[in-house]
Amino acid sequence: MKLDFTKTNGLIPVIIQDFYSLKVLMLGYMNEAAFAKTQAEKKVTFYSRSRNELWTKGETSGNFLNAVNFSKDCDDDTLLIKVIPEGPVCHTGSVSCFNESSAKGFLYELENVIDERISNDSTTSYTNELYKKGINKIAQKVGEEAVELVIEAKDDNIDLFQNEAADLLYHFLILLKVKNVKLETIEGILKERMR
Repeated sequence: MKLDFTKTNGLIPVIIQDFYSLKVLMLGYMNEAAFAKTQAEKKVTFYSRSRNELWTKGETSGNFLNAVNFSKDCDDDTLLIKVIPEGPVCHTGSVSCFNESSAKGFLYELENVIDERISNDSTTSYTNELYKKGINKIAQKVGEEAVELVIEAKDDNIDLFQNEAADLLYHFLILLKVKNVKLETIEGILKERMR
């Protein structure tokens, strides 16, 4: 990958993004040596403008940024690195230097839509209709969707498999709602298990 370090006196801005959630975690700067070290070691190394030296993120805290993917912008003077972080990224202990505690993506948006349809008692909503049938019916539906996904997994029709996976995720979110459990809680458990 060829980057243009000449435009900004030998340094380029580097955006750090979580590989899984796509959450922007921080911004740092690299010179050519920092970039070469990051590529070689797969641990993000920046150039410290205040100390005028290279520093590998996590060398004192243990919160390394494991580089997975590198992308440059169209002008070759900005870098995006997708990482798997080992612990909090910000020196304050936050997940992100932009004061965001968790990633919010489409599944969270869908969780909100499910909540709204139930809270507003939408009479034309399948979601609300299923919710009103109670935990037994919802749990049964999740079980049915899981079995259908397993069946499709054994066949070669990827479209059917993907649709059954979507059905399972959707009904799982309704089950979480009826149990009064947030998706973020499940995400937190999975994150803990990764350590």
